[in-house]
Amino acid sequence: MKRNWYIKITACFITLFVIISSCKDALDLTPTNDITAEVAYKDLDGYKQVLAKVYGSFALTSSNGPDKGDLAGIDPGTSDFLRLYWNAQEITTDEAACNWNNPGVYDLNYMTWTSNNIILQGLYTRSIYQITVCNEFLRESTDEKLSSRGISSDDAATIRQYRTEARFLRAYQYWVLMDMFGNPPFITEADAIGKKAPAQIKRADLFSYIETELKAIEGEIIAAHENEYGRADCGAVWALLARLYINAEVYLGSGNNKYTDAITYALKVINGGYSLNPVYRNLFLADNDKNNPEVIFSINYDGISTQNFGGTTFLINAATNAAMDAASFGIPGGGWGGIRSRDNLPAIFPDHSGNTDKRAMFFGSKQAMEDIAVFTDGLAVTKFKNITSGGATAPSSNGTFCSTDFPLFRLAEMYLIYSEAVLRGGTGGNTGTALNYVNLLRERAFGNNTANLGNLTLSNILEERGRELYWEAFRRTDLIRFGKFTDASYIWPFKGGTRAGKGVEPFRSIFPIPVTDIISNPNLVQNPGY
Repeated sequence: MKRNWYIKITACFITLFVIISSCKDALDLTPTNDITAEVAYKDLDGYKQVLAKVYGSFALTSSNGPDKGDLAGIDPGTSDFLRLYWNAQEITTDEAACNWNNPGVYDLNYMTWTSNNIILQGLYTRSIYQITVCNEFLRESTDEKLSSRGISSDDAATIRQYRTEARFLRAYQYWVLMDMFGNPPFITEADAIGKKAPAQIKRADLFSYIETELKAIEGEIIAAHENEYGRADCGAVWALLARLYINAEVYLGSGNNKYTDAITYALKVINGGYSLNPVYRNLFLADNDKNNPEVIFSINYDGISTQNFGGTTFLINAATNAAMDAASFGIPGGGWGGIRSRDNLPAIFPDHSGNTDKRAMFFGSKQAMEDIAVFTDGLAVTKFKNITSGGATAPSSNGTFCSTDFPLFRLAEMYLIYSEAVLRGGTGGNTGTALNYVNLLRERAFGNNTANLGNLTLSNILEERGRELYWEAFRRTDLIRFGKFTDASYIWPFKGGTRAGKGVEPFRSIFPIPVTDIISNPNLVQNPGY
């Protein structure tokens, strides 16, 4: 069984925070149960348990089991962070669709969402909840608090390291809100609890905050590769900065690019001791926490200790149906039959078998999606599985829950960020190195150098990102950066709600602030178009 440290601790840790009832209050939470802060934070072990809650909020919907949820009004089965984030990043694009008639799904499939969309509300609320948990930890771990509780100097130094991790996790969730919603509410541990509704922050100002936070902890957080598996270190800080900078022109406006900075921080990761996993498929199997030099930071799942219906449990079960060999996926027969590819995704591979480009992992015979409500219209994606690299099924409490970790950052992305930033005019790199990095990915995929590219263009960078990173929750952000998300010049089946596909309104490159929060928080102004 996988040893996910924060899951094991969280499973026996009583939640310290009230359940969110509205996003107006979500950033203003305070302990409300019988465990007071003085008890929870009495010693180093207590602080580590609370840090486990911070990490656990990424992988759990509640510390009380998969049928319970931290988010009031959101179905616990669908309220896992990754499931919400993945839906927003993937089924809004050319890579995936979902045939379930659940609330909000077809609005994302068709790019016709409104400020009432329950999936977007769930994502927004989940990210704010996770920021809230970080803020509370940071309030309770100041030097003044540590001194007042008699924490020894050695233990205090360790807790200060924990603070850098909490700050990274908060910065990551603010990046999610900035990327998705543009102008969210904003509060930190320095703000008084319950005094006033959170103010709204502009996207450019939030960019500056995230950048400043990450640079502030860069020299303080534990060095790359030195932390426990599943915890953030300096490699994760560098990787988020590289991702922030490659998208800077989207966040700050045309002409405000940071491509040179993207090269700088991608290189920090590239030269930071990481290396490609020699077998691409092993990145997405149930033992991907073992001997994996490529993953920089992941969300960890365990079929025994981490039980919810999102995460990779969702990605694996929802991508299969009864016609597929369930045993080869490490799950019970039948599958959920919900998510699969649109025509465009398999079209970027030389074939669908995986015999040529081993990254092509598909099942089915009908690539064309003629009816979005039919699971077998469109090829199924078999990238994620609940089996080990040796072919064994991972342990599970009911056979359905999966143990495959989800990589939020891995080295391959850094190669692609470096290469794109060079092509876009950033300094500090060169085109020969950029080409070499892309070809390293292709050599792993093809097993030799026969498919190496002779030159790079932005177009083939986008295609290579599609082949390398598909279904890893990148696609919406990538298409926006390349000007293809809403534009009529690039379409896919059912984009805009029609079989042939069509362009949609440009304002849809940012999601709406949920109407529930607009109503409850007078400080918020809705994003244009909604």
